[in-house]
Amino acid sequence: MRSGKVSGAGCKRLPWKRTEEKTKAMGKLLYGSSSMEVEFDDRALMHLQIVISAKLRRQECFVFSWRDAFDVGDGRSSIWMHSSIPLYFRYFGSRIPAINREWIEALTISANSPGGLHFSDEPGANPAAHGGR
Repeated sequence: MRSGKVSGAGCKRLPWKRTEEKTKAMGKLLYGSSSMEVEFDDRALMHLQIVISAKLRRQECFVFSWRDAFDVGDGRSSIWMHSSIPLYFRYFGSRIPAINREWIEALTISANSPGGLHFSDEPGANPAAHGGR
């Protein structure tokens, strides 16, 4: 699920990237003028796009957070999401993934909380099958 590389303003971070995931189709969320990139697998990115777009369409700003990979300190990263900041979703594959309504609902509840959107694994998914812990 969470996966990839964050780079921007001279820093590189690897949120939740596992070696065995390198063959997975990885899309990118590109944010702001600093060209910060955060990679997620295409399925996760599609679900994030739905939730983030709904919030920004209503002019609601919020914090978006995810866990970083163990090899970069196993910490957390967060960005401030605002409709005036450029946002671009770039997918690796051309196929649109199936939408899991339960996952959309869980991410939406999180996004509407005071702490903002916290990326979470797909409900019912086996984390080990997606490189999770």
